Amino acid sequence: MSSVLNCIFARMKLENVKALKKLLSAPQKIVIIPHKNPDGDAMGSTLGLNKYLTLLGHQSLVITPNDYPDFLKWMPGTSAAINFEKQNNEAVKAIKEATVIFTLDFNDLRRIGQMHELVVGTQASFVMVDHHQSPHDYASITYSDVTMSSTCEMVYNLIDSMGDTDKITSDIANCLYAGIVTDTGSFKYASTTGKTHRVVANLIDKGAKNTEIHNKIFDTNTPDRLHLLGCALKNMVILKDYNTAYITLSQKELDDHNFKKGDTEGFVNYGLTLAGIRFAVIFIENKEEGIIKISFRSEGDFSVNEFARDHFDGGGHTNAAGGKSDRSLKETTEYFVSLLETYQDQLLA
Repeated sequence: MSSVLNCIFARMKLENVKALKKLLSAPQKIVIIPHKNPDGDAMGSTLGLNKYLTLLGHQSLVITPNDYPDFLKWMPGTSAAINFEKQNNEAVKAIKEATVIFTLDFNDLRRIGQMHELVVGTQASFVMVDHHQSPHDYASITYSDVTMSSTCEMVYNLIDSMGDTDKITSDIANCLYAGIVTDTGSFKYASTTGKTHRVVANLIDKGAKNTEIHNKIFDTNTPDRLHLLGCALKNMVILKDYNTAYITLSQKELDDHNFKKGDTEGFVNYGLTLAGIRFAVIFIENKEEGIIKISFRSEGDFSVNEFARDHFDGGGHTNAAGGKSDRSLKETTEYFVSLLETYQDQLLA
């Protein structure tokens, strides 16, 4: 890449580049970990980085805390990824032997669930690559940038900063494109910048099959998922006094529609399609974990990151965040509604 093009991209800080080059100057045993319940950006970034590090001559593998949606399992390298819950012995051995651990698309080790205690106890060097707010200080090399559209865009910038964009294969390009297109909502979110589009253009030039990827992620449905969407929309509650809409899904409703991981992806966004709605939420009961999983979305400057952190043990971005509740589904929604009066001025502004 020419020096003119190099300056277009948000490259890593020079001290981090030097530290990473030194760390990777000798062959390493590397484990790459996404957050629990990994999404498109988490899987795209880990799989893409894994292929890059393998090309550099390292022994590298991806370990996911648990399973991820079927609509992401077309990605190059998924067949070699290890599921900590299903392949525990293999995962534990690899983590204990790792000399370097990359953590991608999260910045708090509690986000990896049951892997947390094992990972914290290793002697490996940690490298964090993430775009969420309020990063924890656990990594020897931290590449954190909340202005980035996605962790996949950051992985592209990491490769660029290492001077290795010529090493981006079609497999890497497909992985990174998938994460960018999912985390930007097909390039419609405010985090999408001109730099994002220039990165995407380069990935397409490198072999990313943009139309195929979009179809596999967004246009593949089952009757059960569509019926579940109908149930979710029927359950939507609109609170005009707070410019807010929320959806609930009980465990029974999930079971009745043969729920599979990933089936509710994007449901929360339907609330924001309503005129005047600035705050949209979905509450999903998970009897196995004994919690209510919550996704928050907003428009404008209302920070769902702060809302989730303050009230639902969560966090994320200004306009997209997650959280959880130990209350029942009914108690959780009642508590949520009781909070809104405090934020009424912000939501009506």
